[in-house]
Amino acid sequence: MLRSLWTAASGMNGMQFKVDTIANNLSNVNTTGYKKSRADFEDLLYQTMKMAGTPATEDTVVPTGIQVGLGVKTAATQKMFEQGSLQATNNKLDLALEGEGFFKLLMPDGTVSYTRDGSFKIDSNGQVVNSNGYKLIPEVTFPEGFELTKITITPEGLVSVGVAGSDDPIEVETLTISRFINPAGLSSIGGNLYKETIASGPEILGQAGMEGQAKIHQGFLEMSNVKVVDEMVDMIVAQRAYELNSKAITTSDNLLATVVNLKR
Repeated sequence: MLRSLWTAASGMNGMQFKVDTIANNLSNVNTTGYKKSRADFEDLLYQTMKMAGTPATEDTVVPTGIQVGLGVKTAATQKMFEQGSLQATNNKLDLALEGEGFFKLLMPDGTVSYTRDGSFKIDSNGQVVNSNGYKLIPEVTFPEGFELTKITITPEGLVSVGVAGSDDPIEVETLTISRFINPAGLSSIGGNLYKETIASGPEILGQAGMEGQAKIHQGFLEMSNVKVVDEMVDMIVAQRAYELNSKAITTSDNLLATVVNLKR
């Protein structure tokens, strides 16, 4: 009876973690480039009372053993890198990725990070940066006298801009895209940013739209891939599972109470 108390408690803890994960997904439903997380679970150790294959008689063995599970634990939280929908903004520096890949950014400490959030801006030096001022890699710097309305970025990443007093656009830079063999292995650090890890594998750098790299769409932003209906259904399932585990604890408690009251 005591075993069931701890087993059901582990189930409640697991469902609480699942609800926490769902809540984070729902809170980021409007976050640009956000990728939803999924909680994965696995069963705990089993208490074996009789091994399968134990001799029953001289000529026979037990076909199935006796094992009692001890509950559940969280195995992983996995980022689901499904393509989010593209929303038109008509902003020249809003860039959306279609396909696998990430924009590469230079962090203040000299390291690099990766993002699907393509809402870029221009700083006081004419450089393209993200909302936190981190520079895009490769660095894109527009010349003096450039006209914001004449910035053009092709699906292959070629950046060109028109300059006042000239009819010919100036080619500024060609953007590259980074992708990974296992993007789910990237480490989320907040701010719509990811860091490379051993699990993700090294970055595969290439030109946008070439050799499996994502295409760039100017004037669009990739929205969150969270589907509210799916998250609400998962929340209902998690809530009911939480309640069922609490009922198991109540039942175990009633059984213990019956034992305690036998003397009365």
